[in-house]
Amino acid sequence: MPLLTVTASKKIDATLRLEESTAKMIDRYAAFLNVSADDVVDKGMEYIFTKDKDFQQHLAKQPDLQVPTSLRIKKTPNTAASTKNGAKAIASAAK
Repeated sequence: MPLLTVTASKKIDATLRLEESTAKMIDRYAAFLNVSADDVVDKGMEYIFTKDKDFQQHLAKQPDLQVPTSLRIKKTPNTAASTKNGAKAIASAAK
């Protein structure tokens, strides 16, 4: 029985570096569960966060602690602005 259960939720794009062997195992586990590698990493981290008692105590002691961001989160373009600019480009190209 798999340890992880994957459900749909809001996602962001981020970049991280992994050991090659870890990346291969993530792919293998994703194939085993028939889900994406992204889902394996996401749910795996959620599992660790909930099972690590020391981390849970740390969160309880300092719930509002601000830490430096080290995960590289990709910025998503404003879809309304890109559609508006795209429409202008199409309109000018049609002239």
